[in-house]
Amino acid sequence: MPKVLVSDSVDRAGLDILSQVAEVDVKIGLSPEELVAIAPEYDAWMIRSGTQVTKDAIEAGTKLKIIGRAGVGVDNVDVAAATRQGVVVVNSPEGNTIAAAEHALAMMLSLSRYVPAANASVKASEWNRKAYIGTEVYKKTLGLVGMGKIGSHVAKAAKAMGMKLIAYDPYISAERAEQMSCRLVELGTLFREADYITLHVPKTPETANMINAEALAKMKPTTRIINCARGGLIDEAALVQALADGQIAGAALDVFGNEPLEADSPLRGAGKNLVLTPHLGASTEEAQVNVAVDVAEQIRDVLLGLPARSAVNIPGLYPEALEKLRPYLKMAEVLGNMVGQLAGGRVDSLTVRLQGNLAKQDSKPIVIAALKGLLSPALRERVNYVNAGIEASERGIHVIETRDESVRDYTDSLHLEATGSLGVHTVTAALMGDDEIRIINVDDFPLNVPPIANMLFTCHRDMPGIIGKIGSLLGSFNVNIASMQVGRKIVRGDAVMVLSLDDVLPDGILQEILKVPGITEAYTVTL
Repeated sequence: MPKVLVSDSVDRAGLDILSQVAEVDVKIGLSPEELVAIAPEYDAWMIRSGTQVTKDAIEAGTKLKIIGRAGVGVDNVDVAAATRQGVVVVNSPEGNTIAAAEHALAMMLSLSRYVPAANASVKASEWNRKAYIGTEVYKKTLGLVGMGKIGSHVAKAAKAMGMKLIAYDPYISAERAEQMSCRLVELGTLFREADYITLHVPKTPETANMINAEALAKMKPTTRIINCARGGLIDEAALVQALADGQIAGAALDVFGNEPLEADSPLRGAGKNLVLTPHLGASTEEAQVNVAVDVAEQIRDVLLGLPARSAVNIPGLYPEALEKLRPYLKMAEVLGNMVGQLAGGRVDSLTVRLQGNLAKQDSKPIVIAALKGLLSPALRERVNYVNAGIEASERGIHVIETRDESVRDYTDSLHLEATGSLGVHTVTAALMGDDEIRIINVDDFPLNVPPIANMLFTCHRDMPGIIGKIGSLLGSFNVNIASMQVGRKIVRGDAVMVLSLDDVLPDGILQEILKVPGITEAYTVTL
């Protein structure tokens, strides 16, 4: 009979499901060394956030088939090591969706009616109704930053309460937003128009401190901000100052830059227009049961030889097949990431064409890898090889798969075409010796460059002096060029230039590049 190790506290409902198909050992509080020592005994491993599943433990677990995290993230699992060992890693991406959305709504209503402060007042033997005159959410404008599963549920409930909806999300289509009676706007417009702002995005370099002094200055004095998503999305010092100055009407925070919140945090000293809770977004009885049941069912299914539904690596592939497809998956993910950025982030359609011998391979994992790359800049660790197709569908992205075995310029090549807010863009790549990825075509211009972390693409007239001017301009901003290549079809016609850079481009430099005579378009791509 298979054995399952449960090394964190999980709801009994999950343990009951596992007990139907396996011997379950609950061992909480073991050291990393103890976990490595007992790992060889188990076929499956169920955790929450307390256990660190290390590379050593995974490699020691020679019988392991699946690691299940009863929660959303998998930060405490070495996913790369698990994938190399052929171990499926699963989580519960939707188990706490309702809990998180409802908490955001509860925070919004509590803030509007001063519920926490009024409660404390009455318990202190006061009866001061005039001090707690609130405001209604009815007919107010709710600005949603992020329209994933949680943001969409908040939007649905807010609409039922009679609120007007606007949203900022570069990765959903206008059609999808319209279905939810929501108007897509730019972030600055949302800051200026919204009476309430709720955040539903992960913390990334792009979203860190997105609510800062500059953003707060754009808001109305009646604006209220709710963050039940991630700590670090709000500049807390700037928020405290804005509340003190009456620049905005209030805020409600469930998450913070540092947790637990420091005893001397200025947030603790704010008045009735700031509501604070200790990261309770997923803390409901139902959510705890949901994540335990969800992950336990997936572990049960894998032990029975069935596929998992929420794997964060590559489910349903035997190690031999995974080893064969790995270079293609990497190439597809890189291309998806690149073409999405060239197309402007908000992509309406993606065409994936497998060419040459690659056309004989199973297209599904390659398409999923391309979608994962396409969505990764927005969703980061939340998108994986299982949910990438679902996430794309929910954002209204139309996916087209084609094959062309007749393409023989390269043995194995992949062509992606994305239609987005910046128009239609195409990228083609091929695998060279030692599985090296080469970008061989961008927007129908021939090239031969390896993808690197920082790249600059320009469209220009093929004329003397342009390359030198761009080089000098980058040099004036202390940006070092690693390599440069130009693709053109005819002499003195249109051309594409790709610069591989050692540094991230500073703010404002694209505008300066576009001022160079002959340059018609300029894009940065960060991989």
